[in-house]
Amino acid sequence: MPSAYLPKIFIIIVNWNGRQDTLICLSSLESLDYSNYQVIIVDNGSKDDSISAIKLQFPNHVLLENQTNLGFTGGNNIGIQYALNYKADFVLLLNNDTKVSSDLLKHFMLGFQQFPKAGVLGAKICLMQNEGKLDHFGGTWNQKKGVFDLIGLHALDENWDTAFCIDYVCGAAMMIKKEVFEQIGLLESRFFLIWEESDFCMRAKRKGFQIISYPSAKIWHKVSASFTGKTHSTYFWWRNRLLWIERNCAFKHLLSIYTRVLIPETLHLIKIYLLKSIQYTCFKPFYAKAEQERKRHKLFTYKAALRGIKDYLLRRFGPGPDCY
Repeated sequence: MPSAYLPKIFIIIVNWNGRQDTLICLSSLESLDYSNYQVIIVDNGSKDDSISAIKLQFPNHVLLENQTNLGFTGGNNIGIQYALNYKADFVLLLNNDTKVSSDLLKHFMLGFQQFPKAGVLGAKICLMQNEGKLDHFGGTWNQKKGVFDLIGLHALDENWDTAFCIDYVCGAAMMIKKEVFEQIGLLESRFFLIWEESDFCMRAKRKGFQIISYPSAKIWHKVSASFTGKTHSTYFWWRNRLLWIERNCAFKHLLSIYTRVLIPETLHLIKIYLLKSIQYTCFKPFYAKAEQERKRHKLFTYKAALRGIKDYLLRRFGPGPDCY
């Protein structure tokens, strides 16, 4: 079929000081066997020479330059709006630390034909470090625990070949119909990093769109290149978990989750943090240097969780504290 009759796909990649990862990702897109697509790179104020390298090696791609780091949500929203302004039929949100299979877009298009009620399709995401294993497909909401149960986490690739409905697909590769944006809007910018794709997918589900994991579409993912460390991811996980619950749980469920799960978990975190702080202060001189560092890092992880909870309660969103 001539490319003029193919749906127009915009591929959006957000870059923040990820020069090498982004260049590898863009190189892998060169092998795509689907002709009607456009690549948009949104740079979030990088300081690592990303912009000049991208312009030099991929001059035909659209490069949108932000002056500051707007996070995964803010960066993608700028790219999504650009794509919609230029008549996108579909938008693929793709992490910069990925490589794609050459038939990725063709399989996604087949998936939307197979599931006409689908609004969002997710790929099979294999680990770049271990190609025989999966990252994960996304998750299903566990009302009792107040978290998502991840599907296929680090499972063997060969055991997952059939499409299935899911509550959210992993945002490392998320293909979205334009009609979804038209009905629910863009990503919620307050998330900044993580939980944003699950929020977007749940909003789409409430509008009647199916969320489908479609394993025939395949990528490879480096995993967590956007985070500066465990404390960084812990901060965002806790802060954004609370924001997600606020936005997606009915009032009676919200009260139940706070009573059964969130308040006990928070009190436990406070208790552990205080006890570990006292233990570390008292016994620090007796620890070997490596043990000191391990216990200190563990303390910072507890502190990051508590800071995430505090910032949620104070309605402080955005990039979070520099120390994480």
